[in-house]
Formats: sequence, structure tokens, C-alpha cells
Amino acid sequence: MCTNCIFQEPWWLDAVAPGSWGAVEARRGEEVAARLPYVIRKRYGLTFLNMPPLTQTLGPWIRSSTAKIARRYAEQKDLMTELIEKLPPYDCFNQNFQYSVTNWLPFYWRGFDQTTRYTYIIDDLSDTERIWKGFQENIRRDIRKAQKVVAVRCDLGIDRFLEVNALTFQRQGMKQPHSRDLYLRLDAACDSRNARRIFFAEDVKGCLHAALYMVWDQNSAYYLMGGGAPELRNSGATSLLMWEAIKHAASVTRKFDFEGSMIESVERFFRAFGALQVPYFNVTRMSRKMKVLSASRDLLNACR
Repeated sequence: MCTNCIFQEPWWLDAVAPGSWGAVEARRGEEVAARLPYVIRKRYGLTFLNMPPLTQTLGPWIRSSTAKIARRYAEQKDLMTELIEKLPPYDCFNQNFQYSVTNWLPFYWRGFDQTTRYTYIIDDLSDTERIWKGFQENIRRDIRKAQKVVAVRCDLGIDRFLEVNALTFQRQGMKQPHSRDLYLRLDAACDSRNARRIFFAEDVKGCLHAALYMVWDQNSAYYLMGGGAPELRNSGATSLLMWEAIKHAASVTRKFDFEGSMIESVERFFRAFGALQVPYFNVTRMSRKMKVLSASRDLLNACR
């Protein structure tokens, strides 16, 4: 398996970017030694290799090595350089690398830039009692409060989830960012592989307070998306669903990834679950044409 996580799986990319993704490979003999998937988007005569929707990370996969550390870095340099050289022509490259990729120097040497971002991870799900004790008191308090007013169920399906998810965007005066077809296509792909569960918090009147969508692979579960009724935000249901998702994740995989956010209020919420702050790389590169167009746009905006 030439992937670091679920987001690099061919079936995932078929669901989120049908017909518009590919992957470059570096082989050593008959074996794939490195792989870098990408998604192509063309706009205004420009070619973008960007992140697909509903996808946290891509970046390179490099096969594990038992070589001495100096040799291992040399292998990584050779393999990453080969991947870079095999990429199709582009004007803008922008990918989030999976956090297991801790060496981006070969990309730096080829003119790429990097911004450090963060996610929050519970890296060992084997002891849920220990995890519970690691929560901040306000999270435990919210969970206990929610348990008195809502029940958790997982049998309502993607249509009901999208209804609840839409409420969060409506509260901000926004529409759901992706098409219904995309959500349904991804849900079908995950469901057919037993790689997702949808959690709902419902009260005795049948009102849905919140919903949470989780996916997983053999290494980690991922909080993919969620939503809640604005008028019921204080019930604690979101914290309860996160706890239920963590407990279920413990039965199917090893880690839980909150898909951390750089938004301060979201980061504060995730941090309260006692998870580890883990850095990952956002790696970018623009062609000369793209740099000129970007500078022109910035100059135009400055003059307005």
C-alpha cells in the first residue's frame, strides 16, 4: 500500500476528484519506492495542482527504510527529487503534506515554499479511560450535560447529516461549500468500505442538536466534518459526539485526528480534548507567470 493515509487512496481521490487526479511514482526495480498523488484544476488558462475538497492531506509517500540515517536522508532526497521532476507542468502547486512527512528539504531545494500548520491528534486510543481524564473539565461537563438531554444514534444517513451540516453554514450566511453530488459520492465510497460512521445527537422531541462525520483507515480516524443547530449550540452535543467518535475510533484504528484548524476558536475546542499538537507542512510553488499575475492582483487591490 503506497499511501500515508486514507486521503491518498485511489478510491478516495476517485470520489473527491473524479477524472482530474493522477500520481507520479519513483520505482526501484519492480517496486514503487515513492508516490505523489495530485489533483489538476485549470482556470483562466492556468494549471493548478491543488488540494481536492474534503481532503486534509496529500503529499509524498516514501517507502520505509532500514538504512542508516544518513543513507535514509539521501534516499529521500533522490526519491522526492524524482517525484518533483515527474509532475506535470503547472502554474501553482499547493499541497498539505501528511504529518508523517517530516523532511521537505528536497522540495525547498527545488524552489518550493513551506508554511507550518497544525492538527491535533490522540496518538494512542488503547485506553479510553486515560483519554477521558485528559479532557479539560469544561469538555467533560458538556458531555455530561448533553447525555441528559440527547441520545446518540448512527442510523440516519448522509441526507440527514447534510441537513444539519448546512445549518452551520447558514448561521454564517454561507452555503455548503461543495455540491451534493460530491458528498453523496464520497459517502458511498466510504460506506462501501466500512470506513465511515455518522453520529447524531437527538433529543426526545426528535430535534437533531448536532452531527459528526468520521472516516478512518488502519492507522487513524479523522474528524471530517460536522454541524449543529444554532439555537441548540449550548446543549453540549458536539462535545458528546466527539467523545462517541473517539470511543468508536478506538475499536477500529489506532489514532484520532481532529483535522486541526488554524482558526483560533476551533483550535481551542480541539485542544481541550487533551490531544497532541502536531505540525504538518503546507508546501507551495508558483511559476513565474503565476507570480507576476499574483503581484499584479495585489498591486491592483492596493490601489483600490
